[in-house]
Amino acid sequence: MYRKILAVVLSVALAAGILAVMIIRVWDDLADALSYVGFIYLIPACLLCLCAWLVRGWRYQTVLSGMQVKIPVNFSTACIFISQTVNLIVPARLGDLIRVVLLKHDYETTISRGLSSIVVERVFDIISVAALGLCAVLFVLNAPSWVLMLLILPLVLGGLFFLVLILTGRFETDNKYIGYLLSMLDEMRSASLTTRSAFMLGVTSLGIWILDTVICQLVALMFGQDIPFQVTLLAVVAGNLVKAVPLTPGGVGTYEFALAIIFELAGTAPAISTLIAVIDHLVKNGITLIGGAVSIMYLGDWVIPELIDSIRKRFKDES
Repeated sequence: MYRKILAVVLSVALAAGILAVMIIRVWDDLADALSYVGFIYLIPACLLCLCAWLVRGWRYQTVLSGMQVKIPVNFSTACIFISQTVNLIVPARLGDLIRVVLLKHDYETTISRGLSSIVVERVFDIISVAALGLCAVLFVLNAPSWVLMLLILPLVLGGLFFLVLILTGRFETDNKYIGYLLSMLDEMRSASLTTRSAFMLGVTSLGIWILDTVICQLVALMFGQDIPFQVTLLAVVAGNLVKAVPLTPGGVGTYEFALAIIFELAGTAPAISTLIAVIDHLVKNGITLIGGAVSIMYLGDWVIPELIDSIRKRFKDES
């Protein structure tokens, strides 16, 4: 238990440390950079961010529908909002597992289907992000070699994932543990390998990350920066792939660092690059927190005690 608390403290300290170093590095130029701010761009950025969350909810409903779990889109969106809100508080993406609790409570969904739905969503996220990044990097000159490797690895792993799904469809159940794993793989297959599901999940996933990029582009316009769309896309892709490694709660710090580096390499001033990265993540996390709070109120009073109990049990089990 104490080791888990220490892990939380260290991850938060790491996030704060990264942001502090980034801001201190450009401290002398911040005042000048802030003089360019046009707050009017925040309105469309926030509205698009909300739209992106609604698309995420619709996509999650599609994933669950492929597993024969029928839920309304408002509930699937609430699940996304709440789980991502928890991810902003605790490390290691433990918030994702909250969806299992929510689905089981309101729709008596099995744990395996809850877990399988999360895996399918994450795989499509990573593959679509990497694919968009690979398209963007073709138009960005002098992109560092580590960016290319960062993009190719998720695509390879995604290909292996679908290959495993195809091959394991031929296996028979040996014992209860293997049977449980094969059952989960079968659920993932049902949700992602039909023509309709693959198309729907692929298109919505690409749409989500294009919206995410447009939001960042609007934040750049706040500072009078007309950054090429492909550069912004590459920055957002790099930020989200780095963010997928659960070093800090919600990827705070690591996401901003990746964005700022890409913008700087593309010729944007360090202070402005830092501010774009920080405000972009603030907008997205702010909408997440508001949506999470509204979703908790929408689902009812039982949610918070259930979430606290679930997180406590998780920490206790892994201590």
